[in-house]
Amino acid sequence: MRRVLSVVVLNEHGVLSRISGLFSGRGYNIDSLTVAPVPNSEFSRITIVTSGDEHTIEQIIKQLHKLISTYKVIDNGIFVEREMVLVKVSLNENFAGLDAILKSANGTITHADEHNIIIMACDSSAHIDNFIKVMKKYNPIQIVRSGSAMMECE
Repeated sequence: MRRVLSVVVLNEHGVLSRISGLFSGRGYNIDSLTVAPVPNSEFSRITIVTSGDEHTIEQIIKQLHKLISTYKVIDNGIFVEREMVLVKVSLNENFAGLDAILKSANGTITHADEHNIIIMACDSSAHIDNFIKVMKKYNPIQIVRSGSAMMECE
C-alpha cells in the first residue's frame, strides 16, 4: 500500500543521509523523496512516498521518530498532496484536444521554442499518472516528474 510521510527535521548536514540509510539498511523502498527548508525556521520538511504493509509502515515511522534530528512525523490526518510533471513535445505533433487535457490536470505550456513545447501539470499523484498516460499520444520527447509535496490542512 502506498503511503506518504511528512518528516520535519532539523536543517543540518547529514540528516538526509541518515534517513536514506534507515530505509536502505532495512530494505525499505523510497518511491519519491522531496526536501525543502521550512521558511523562517531551523527545520526542513522531507516528504517521503513509500509502500508496504501496515507493519512495515509502522516500523518506518518508529525508526524515523528515533532519529535525533526528527522534530515530528506526519503520517495521517487531512492533508494536501501534489506532484508536478514536465513533458517536452515536438511542435511537429498534432495538438488536437490538448487544451482540454491541460484544463483537466491543472496544466499549462511553460516554455516554447521553434522545435518543442514544455508542458507542466500539477495535481494529485493519481491525476499525474493519468496525465502522463494521456500525454503519450503526443509522443513526448522527455518526461520529468517531481516527488510529492504534502502539507497538513489542520
